[in-house]
Amino acid sequence: MSEPRICIVGAGNLSTRRIYPYIGAAGGLLVGVCDLDIEKASRNAARFGGKVFTDVDLMLDELKPDGVMICTGPQGHYELAQKVMKKGYPVYTEKPPAMTAEQTLQVAKVAQETGLLCMTAFKKRYNTAYSRAKEWLDQFPADDIYAISIDYCSAQYQNNTPHRMFLFDFCVHTIDLALYLLGDVTDVFAFAKGPDAYAVSLKFASGAVGTMTFADGRSFQIPTEEVELTVRGGNFMTIHNSSSWKITQDNKPCEWREPPTFTSSGDSGNETGHLAEIAAFFKALTENANTTRSSIFESYKSMVLYEAIVASANDEKPIKLVYQTV
Repeated sequence: MSEPRICIVGAGNLSTRRIYPYIGAAGGLLVGVCDLDIEKASRNAARFGGKVFTDVDLMLDELKPDGVMICTGPQGHYELAQKVMKKGYPVYTEKPPAMTAEQTLQVAKVAQETGLLCMTAFKKRYNTAYSRAKEWLDQFPADDIYAISIDYCSAQYQNNTPHRMFLFDFCVHTIDLALYLLGDVTDVFAFAKGPDAYAVSLKFASGAVGTMTFADGRSFQIPTEEVELTVRGGNFMTIHNSSSWKITQDNKPCEWREPPTFTSSGDSGNETGHLAEIAAFFKALTENANTTRSSIFESYKSMVLYEAIVASANDEKPIKLVYQTV
């Protein structure tokens, strides 16, 4: 399979800007577009290709694609991902993978039962900066990795519906990132100022520690994201706005990467991760693989951590994380 045939479910504003334009660039062929709003589906099919549908079952039965991309709101991911896999097709969903950790675990069980790929679009696992950070960390023994700190903020959220909640919609990206970079979290202690600001302390299974600060009182136009990694022996890395980084190793500056323009706001698919994650999905399809960096099994752990942060902030008590197995 050199050019996977792709069907996509959902033709909203975000996917139209950040997903559809990259399908061809990532090496896929868009053959079907499905949305309950036929005008949106028709618009995107005219722009990017594919036959128009308003019914997912009809689209899959007729076109029999190599993979399906689900780009609806998070309320639809749980049922649609299971439906698609049970019909025999690998699936990519936008984040979050479902509304709850329990729903995500159920999707993971279907992935295991069918043996099919189920991937969540956690873009930060794929972007240039954090791919480099993971590669850099992996050269050290786990015992030498000391700490991570994350500062990740946005403009004001409405915080009035599930998909407009700051922590659930926005912060879940770096909640997932912390697990990708340092592994499983065992303990969480969080404080919150309503739904708008969080201070989170983490303990990892490796023994490393971490902090995360989230607040929605800043800006969408001006990027605001800082990540610091500390490793024993004068080794540390700073990542700025998902695009720039500085590495000091053995107490000596050794690597500095500064893109010529701000790219974290979306003008490069590899800097944001949008193109790279789609390319990873297509690569898995062509190689008949059933996992990626952001498999549904990893996404389940991210949802467990998200829910632990919420519970700890509500009760102002530390929470021990428990991961179930499929």
